[in-house]
Amino acid sequence: MSSMKSWRMESPGEPLMLHEDPLPVPGPGEVLLTVSACGLCHTDYGYLYGGVRPNAPLPLTLGHEIVGEAIAAGPGAEGMLGRTYLVPAVLPCGECELCAKGRGNVCRSQKMPGNDFHGGFASHFLTPARYLCAIPEGVGDVEDLSVAADAVGTSYQAVVRAGVGEGDLVIVVGVGGVGLFAAQTAKVFGATVVGIDVDQARLDAVSDYLDLALNSGESDIRGIRKAVLAFEQARGLPSYGRKILECSGAAAGQTTAYALLNHDAQLAVVGFTLEKTTVRLSNLMAFDATAFGNWGCLPEHFGPILELVAQGRFTLKPYVERFPMSQLNDVLREEHHALRPVMIPDFENFGS
Repeated sequence: MSSMKSWRMESPGEPLMLHEDPLPVPGPGEVLLTVSACGLCHTDYGYLYGGVRPNAPLPLTLGHEIVGEAIAAGPGAEGMLGRTYLVPAVLPCGECELCAKGRGNVCRSQKMPGNDFHGGFASHFLTPARYLCAIPEGVGDVEDLSVAADAVGTSYQAVVRAGVGEGDLVIVVGVGGVGLFAAQTAKVFGATVVGIDVDQARLDAVSDYLDLALNSGESDIRGIRKAVLAFEQARGLPSYGRKILECSGAAAGQTTAYALLNHDAQLAVVGFTLEKTTVRLSNLMAFDATAFGNWGCLPEHFGPILELVAQGRFTLKPYVERFPMSQLNDVLREEHHALRPVMIPDFENFGS
């Protein structure tokens, strides 16, 4: 292909438009990838339909869950040619004080594909090379790995930051999307996992990684709390130290997650919503609990994540559905999917 084709957001709420441009030329420390796949994330819906403004001006190519092969490289990145890479959804600068402190995921100079610059709903993708993660040899279904860039990476980092370990009780509120992978990650780390969701189909989809599934559409918060407490007692689990991962991105889910705090609990807010909720902050004091937000995933986590996939300890395929990228607008019209959508470039359908 002698040019680059992409689906770009020109205005909120409107279908993405097909663009064709000359192939970008990598500068120092940059590589050009042919896109193998790009996952469709709830954040993309936020930009298109939810009133969330991307940092870059429109028109903008969305998509930040990207896998691709390096076909061209600028000075300093020539050694990366010919391999397939996962692109972290958050690319820190690597030079600032926050990066030096290990907080590169909130680096103030970070760049996010499909937000700060053109993303992966395209035939090609130009990116800084510094934090690209080479996919291990022998890993099949490379396209499915695109969801690791955000949906898996974000949940993995939340599990690590919450200090999840063998024998812990992890409660995942909202088990669709990121929550599905949060439950699986917690199980890999040796935890006992409770999943809470209003959608029974989502609970059923992740049942292999849940020790208890609770449908919050069939019970109020008091009933949910009683069920979790009874489960802890029946399993002989401690009455303290819950690891609560709020992944629903809904005010109701956030309220439920906060209501489940106990002594020495860790609450990770992973999902995003513009909705507001009311909570009593003094509960954090009374329980000496910790609540923190989780933005993105540090690039250094992706090596271990891909190793878990390579070892067969982490599974993606059953939870991913592939679509031709030519169907992107159709897929975007359905905001709720049973599986995680992954778009596969098929720009040959539009000529050369």
